[in-house]
Amino acid sequence: MISHFTFQSLYQTEKIPGWSFSFYYEGKRYTGVYHKDGSIEWTNNLPSESSLKELESRLHELMLYHVYDNQ
Repeated sequence: MISHFTFQSLYQTEKIPGWSFSFYYEGKRYTGVYHKDGSIEWTNNLPSESSLKELESRLHELMLYHVYDNQ
């Protein structure tokens, strides 16, 4: 389960898409950049092959909920 999920805009104006994010999963902190095209750039603790797809799916859901549904 993902916990302590946070995100913030990469740019001064929030009109330009692109966000940094962080969260904890199984006791590890993960950070990265969520780009406007939905691609994810991991900047800390690249997830294992076995959990990569699940984490990316959950991250897409969180970003849809917190960013795109609130516009």
